[in-house]
Amino acid sequence: MTYKKIRWMLYSLLLFLKANAIFAQCAMCRATVETNAHHGDIATAVGLNKGILYLFFTPYILAGLLIFVFCWYRSKGKVEINVEVLHD
Repeated sequence: MTYKKIRWMLYSLLLFLKANAIFAQCAMCRATVETNAHHGDIATAVGLNKGILYLFFTPYILAGLLIFVFCWYRSKGKVEINVEVLHD
C-alpha cells in the first residue's frame, strides 16, 4: 500500500470514530436544547442532533447512489453518452 492510501484510510477511520462528537445545530435548535438540558431533558438534545445530521447526510447519500447506479449501468453498456461538439 502506498502512503497516500494509508493516510486516507486513517483519516476515514478517525472521522468515523469521531462522528458522535459533531454538533450540527442552528441557533434556535441550540436554544431549545439548552433550555431542555437546563431542566434535565438530555434525550431531546440527542434526538435533535441525530435528526439534523440525518437531514444533512440524506441528499449526499442519494446523490452517491445515483452516481453509483449510473456508473454501473454505463459499465454494463446499457447507457451510452453521445456528446456532439458543434463547430461554426
